Amino acid sequence: MSSCFNGGITVSLFGESHGKGIGVVLDNLPSGEIIDLERIGAFMARRAPKKDGTSTTRSEKDIPEILSGLYEGKTTGTPLAAAIMNIDQHSGDYGNISHIARPAHADYTGFLRYDGANDPRGGGHFSGRITAPLCFAGAVCGQILEHRGITTGAHILSIKGVLDEQFDPVNVTAEQLEIVKSRPFPTLSEFAESEMREVINTARMDLNSVGGIVECAAVGFPAGIGSPMLDGLENVISRLVFAIPAVKGIEFGNGFGCADIFGSENNDEFTIKDGKVVTKTNNQGGILGGISSGMPIIFRAAFKPTPSISRPQNSVDFKKMTEQELVIKGRHDPCVVPRAVPCVEAALNIALVSALLEDPHIRR
Repeated sequence: MSSCFNGGITVSLFGESHGKGIGVVLDNLPSGEIIDLERIGAFMARRAPKKDGTSTTRSEKDIPEILSGLYEGKTTGTPLAAAIMNIDQHSGDYGNISHIARPAHADYTGFLRYDGANDPRGGGHFSGRITAPLCFAGAVCGQILEHRGITTGAHILSIKGVLDEQFDPVNVTAEQLEIVKSRPFPTLSEFAESEMREVINTARMDLNSVGGIVECAAVGFPAGIGSPMLDGLENVISRLVFAIPAVKGIEFGNGFGCADIFGSENNDEFTIKDGKVVTKTNNQGGILGGISSGMPIIFRAAFKPTPSISRPQNSVDFKKMTEQELVIKGRHDPCVVPRAVPCVEAALNIALVSALLEDPHIRR
């Protein structure tokens, strides 16, 4: 199934943007894990639209209703299911585009894939709205990681060329990750925040949109977790990160930058520190051969500009097979990147919990 992830745990996402509700089922979670629902709410609030001009005006409470799998604040070991009701749909905004392809959307491809039976309102199941239950699953997995001394976090690295500081790939700490997660606009630099807000607002006023890059890290993750080839940590993380609709690229460690330097510059030399094997640099992003090295896991995800813009665009009616001009209505983010930060973090949390529970040497 296209919306089901299978690994050490199983995660199944369901619902449509303008349907009655959306949700997620997590199976094979360890039993007895203490889950703080208030903290889950705080995690999901980081994804919620803001009233500062940087996001959509659609207002959803996104309060998950736990249907099963949690009893007296602990996981039962049986499927954990949560549903989130949609309450602020404006489905009429999409009445004129049920068979007109919005540029850079999945309208046309979804029509082909599902023989025209898909729900086109707000993008249906292809919508960024489905990242709400993804964040619920990631919030649960984040608490499971914390119980094992593992901390994850992310920040906005860039928006249309405006750069924030980067995480130190060797020395990033859990404290730094927690601090940036607590910020309403998650950058390391206040100056970068100001510049990014200006770029987003300018795009909004110009009926346009911008994209950017999210940098994400994990510290405390043990060495030796993962698999080579097709089930490597990079593979699993990437698969989940690409569940976020606007993601168009991902790189680990030095990523594409390693193509422009010598091997002597890119190699991470080993040393002993505090009785542990570490590397002096971390160009590999904490993963070697698909297996964790014990160094911080660091990657960056590139997000395209929000495709829903209010400018007139050329398109086609793929039922009538005619060309026509399209003006998109509705409420849309001028930049998805600020709200995408917890989504990237959620994807990493799910991937790391899955990898841990799939490893035969790790006790639950």
